[in-house]
Amino acid sequence: LASATVQVGVHWDIAWHRSIGRDTFWSPPHMAIYLAAVLAALASGTQILATTFAGPGQRRARAVSVLGFRGPLGAFITAWGGIAMLTSAPFDDWWHNAYGLDVKILSPPHIVLAIGIFAINVGALIFVLGRPSGDDAQSRRRLAGLSFYAGGIIIVALLTLFMERTVRVFMHGAAFYAIVAAVVPAILAAISRTTGHRRAATITAAVYSLFLLALLWLMPLVPAEPKLGPVLVRVTHLIPPEFPLLLIFPAFALDLLWTRTAEWTRTRQAVATGAVFAAVFLVVQWPFANFLMSPGARNYFFGAKYFNYNTPLDAAYIQHRFLPHATTLAAFIGGAAKVLAMATASSWIGLAWGDWMRRLRR
Repeated sequence: LASATVQVGVHWDIAWHRSIGRDTFWSPPHMAIYLAAVLAALASGTQILATTFAGPGQRRARAVSVLGFRGPLGAFITAWGGIAMLTSAPFDDWWHNAYGLDVKILSPPHIVLAIGIFAINVGALIFVLGRPSGDDAQSRRRLAGLSFYAGGIIIVALLTLFMERTVRVFMHGAAFYAIVAAVVPAILAAISRTTGHRRAATITAAVYSLFLLALLWLMPLVPAEPKLGPVLVRVTHLIPPEFPLLLIFPAFALDLLWTRTAEWTRTRQAVATGAVFAAVFLVVQWPFANFLMSPGARNYFFGAKYFNYNTPLDAAYIQHRFLPHATTLAAFIGGAAKVLAMATASSWIGLAWGDWMRRLRR
C-alpha cells in the first residue's frame, strides 16, 4: 500500500506542477507522499517490534539484528526509507522557499526523497522474499505475485527519475535508449531470477504498464487550472504522464530467452540478455515513437495531446517533433555500442542481485 501510494503521490505532484504550478507544503500530493512514508514506517516498525519482543522461535531465528532490535531485513530497509522520505519533507519546503518552483525533478531534496522511495520498494520486495512460502501452490503464487508487483513499481519509480529525458521527443536518440537499458533489464532479471517464474519479466512489465495507463486515463478527469504564470497553454485538468514505454515486448522476449539459457554462466547470460533487450526495445519503440508524434496519437487513449501550462509554443514537444539526433553511420554504431554496454551491465547486476535475493527465500 505504501509502495503504490507513494507513486500515486509523486505522479500527482508532477501533474500538479505541470497543471497548476506552485504548491504548498500541505498540498494533497505531498500529503499522499507523506502518508506513504508513515504507512511504510508503521508497517515495518510493527514487524520489528513484534520480532524484537517475541520469545525464542522461528520468527526470531529468521530475523537480523540492528542496534539491538530484531526483525526481517526488508522491514529495516523499508523503515529507513520511510524515515528518509519524512526527512526530505522539511528540506524540500525550505528549498522551495529559498529557490522557488522546481525546474528539474532531481533537486537535492528530491534526491533524498527518491532514495527513500527506492528503499521502501526494495524493502517491500525483500520482505516478501524473506517470508516462508509454505508448501501449498496458492501461497507460492501469492508471494510470486507480490514480487511481480514490487518489481513493476520499482521500474515506475526509477523511470520517473529520468522522466525529463525519456519523453517522446528523445525517442530517436541514443541517450534515451541508454537510460532505459541501464535501468530496466536489472529489475526484470532480478525478479525473474528470484521467483523462477517463466513469465516473471512479462508480468512485471505489465504491472508497470497498467499503473501508468491508469494515471494516463484517470488524471485528465480531475479538473485543474494554472495558478502561476506565465500561462502559455490552456489547461483545464491534471496533465498525466506519457503513454508507458513498450517494455512488455522485450520483457516477453527475455522470458523466452531465459527458459533456454538457464544453464549458461551469468556473464554469458548477461550478454545475451542485454543484446535481446536492446534489440527488441529499439525495434518496437522507435516506430512507436513515430506514431506518438502523429495525429493518430493525439487523443485520450494515447495522450499525446497534453502539455504543461507553461510549455513554450515553439518547443519541439508541443510541435510534435523529435530533438536533433545523430544520423551518421559512425554515430549510430557508437550509440548502439553504448546502449548494448548499458543493457549488458544492467543485466549482469540484475542477475547477481536475483541470485542474492533467491537465497533469502525460505
